[in-house]
Amino acid sequence: MSVRVLLADDHKILREGLRRSLEAQGLDVVGEAADGEEAIEMAEDLRPDVVLMDVTMPVLDGVEATRRIRQRLPEVRVVVLTMHADETTMARAIRVGADGYLVKDCSSDEIAEALRLVVTGQTPVSRQIATSMLAEVQALPPDGPEEVVSKREEEVLQLIADGCSSAEVADRLFISQKTVKNHLASIYQKLDARDRTQAVLRAVRMGIVRLG
Repeated sequence: MSVRVLLADDHKILREGLRRSLEAQGLDVVGEAADGEEAIEMAEDLRPDVVLMDVTMPVLDGVEATRRIRQRLPEVRVVVLTMHADETTMARAIRVGADGYLVKDCSSDEIAEALRLVVTGQTPVSRQIATSMLAEVQALPPDGPEEVVSKREEEVLQLIADGCSSAEVADRLFISQKTVKNHLASIYQKLDARDRTQAVLRAVRMGIVRLG
């Protein structure tokens, strides 16, 4: 199944380059928006699988556009593509519901892969962003030593923190992908997390998992 993508960036040359690259890799670029307001309107009209969203745009910035899209169209995924890998920008994007976080120095192959991953429920994050965000979290004191998740859930969390997909977690722990999904649902509830990235961030802060 082809992934339907809406591009949102105020630089036309970048949009055109992304369109060519993504279409060459089999993705279906259904539209291009030049600002955040246009991105919302086109998302409502076109109902893409995922919006590739720049942060700094005129009329309405990408973070606010992401918030409105996620509120109005919860089935539409949003992957933020930014030149700024700072914690503040990414924290804002996380809070409003962005599903993935990439910096513009990544390759077109990495972007295409991220767009494919996000529609399967995974949360692609550029290594540069993950390192920056998680380093900040690691600097915080642990919440406490009490046991929050089960031993098996801790193993699942550690593998997710190591960058494994659900299929890879299942293979390594000799369990089914459905069981992995059930463990993740339990983890999200226990850690009050929305997705994998949020769960890993909180697990690192609580000392449940560590980064390699």
